[in-house]
Amino acid sequence: MMGGMASEETRTTMSPPIQSSATSEPPATATRAWTVRLLVLGIVLAAVNLRPAITSLGALLEEVRDGLGMSGSVAGVLTSVPPLCFAVFGVTAPRLARRFGPGAVVCAGMAAITAGLLIRPYAGGTVGFLAATALALMGIAVSNVLMPVIVKRWFPDRVGSMTGLYSMALALGTATAAAVTVPVTDLLGGNWQTGLALWAGLAAAAVLPWLGFVRRPGEAPAEAAPAREERPALRITRSRTAWALAVFFGLQATAAYITMGWMAQIFRDAGVPASTAGLLLAVTMVMGVPLAFVIPRVATRLPHQGPIVVVLGVCGLAGYAGLYFAPAAGAWAWAVLLGVANCAFPLALTMVGMRARTGAGVAQLSAFAQSTGYLISIPGPLLVGVLYQHSGGWGLPIALMAGLMIPQTIVGVLAGRDRTVEDEAAR
Repeated sequence: MMGGMASEETRTTMSPPIQSSATSEPPATATRAWTVRLLVLGIVLAAVNLRPAITSLGALLEEVRDGLGMSGSVAGVLTSVPPLCFAVFGVTAPRLARRFGPGAVVCAGMAAITAGLLIRPYAGGTVGFLAATALALMGIAVSNVLMPVIVKRWFPDRVGSMTGLYSMALALGTATAAAVTVPVTDLLGGNWQTGLALWAGLAAAAVLPWLGFVRRPGEAPAEAAPAREERPALRITRSRTAWALAVFFGLQATAAYITMGWMAQIFRDAGVPASTAGLLLAVTMVMGVPLAFVIPRVATRLPHQGPIVVVLGVCGLAGYAGLYFAPAAGAWAWAVLLGVANCAFPLALTMVGMRARTGAGVAQLSAFAQSTGYLISIPGPLLVGVLYQHSGGWGLPIALMAGLMIPQTIVGVLAGRDRTVEDEAAR
């Protein structure tokens, strides 16, 4: 299937595939095929682990708040930790990748996720819980940034299909954690600590395939670029497209982390049982499984991705309107609509690969767009928690979420224009 995507995605790659020092003299075909299969497995397993740390917590947020004695404002801080960590640690990913190789950094990221998820339920107190959560999110942050880089480097003629596969796996992990955390916790005796810690096992499995891409002493990693690889010192902040993409990324991240952190609680406060609220959050997340594969493929066929942005924005506005006026009565419909709107994430990742011509350009654009975007998204979940606590209801927070969809749509249309950051940054 992926081989057939090459012709339809030609426009996503304006330069020939970047060859590494390990592939400048091709190894045996069987070895090369095995390496690619291992890399695809690693990408899928890594993607599956990039959100359970967040959505599993969202499903058990009320129990965690009670267990740790958190107020609504402190819980708002907790839901703001993911974008903060993504912004702070994500910007270091390109530098770490140049020094150690992208595969080694992703491998270390998966190990950090494992350790953080295992430690945080038993760290003792809010501070320890936040610190262990930050460790897991550090691993997620560097992997977030490097996934588009790895896709561009290894699959330059399949950016849409591989981004779709990665996004689909990410959505699957997100939805699974949201759906099964509460039922599994109940089966294990109702202890929220056990319910959160079990996700460390899935993260540990993701470490294994990346061990094959860790640089050995004195040896270049299989996925490393040669010394002659073009690494233009792009002045990325001079690119209007880079800024538009960063703001779009930030606003969609704001919506996503508010949804993951608070939507289950919105339904519970509307009278929906806890287990059903978890399923509703899972429905929102699972919408990304098929759409995360379809949207990148459609996006790479279009010269302008603006129409997709508009459709997603309209779905988001409709979902928030329903959540405001009839949260319980139409809960399943609102969950579906907001799930469609949240597919702005795989679209943003696809545009990162399309708005730069080279692997080095993608690395800079990915780090800039994601780090700046996550900085933009930090106040959103915190503000929702504060508004919820001080207004005594969800009216104002939902109005805020709906209002943010409008600028998200506008900047998304601007980011979707057919141009590259290399051309703009060189002016």
